[in-house]
Amino acid sequence: MKKIEAIIRTSRFDQIHACIAALGVKFLTFYEVKGMGLEHARQQTYRGVAYEPAYIPRTKLEIVTVEELVEPVINCILAEGKTGEIGDGKIFVYDVLEAYRIRNTDMGENAL
Repeated sequence: MKKIEAIIRTSRFDQIHACIAALGVKFLTFYEVKGMGLEHARQQTYRGVAYEPAYIPRTKLEIVTVEELVEPVINCILAEGKTGEIGDGKIFVYDVLEAYRIRNTDMGENAL
């Protein structure tokens, strides 16, 4: 099993989620994050005062899946998340040693 972490543009989440769901991925977690990289935050105005936020909002996906789906999931994220602009995000892949379903103590791939 592998864990795929992807930091993506929030505006691309729906397209990426639809593509991943079509593959049959059973487990997905996502949450809002803030970070910084090569892309700089745009100047914003609040109550008439211009300021530059230090961090850029993004969405982080965490997907645990079987080995056979790793490449297709990565391809979904790359295809649906790419705008060609700086700040499209990053993908990280990790080994998952074991997984357990708390409800009924299923283990391994059955826990997904």
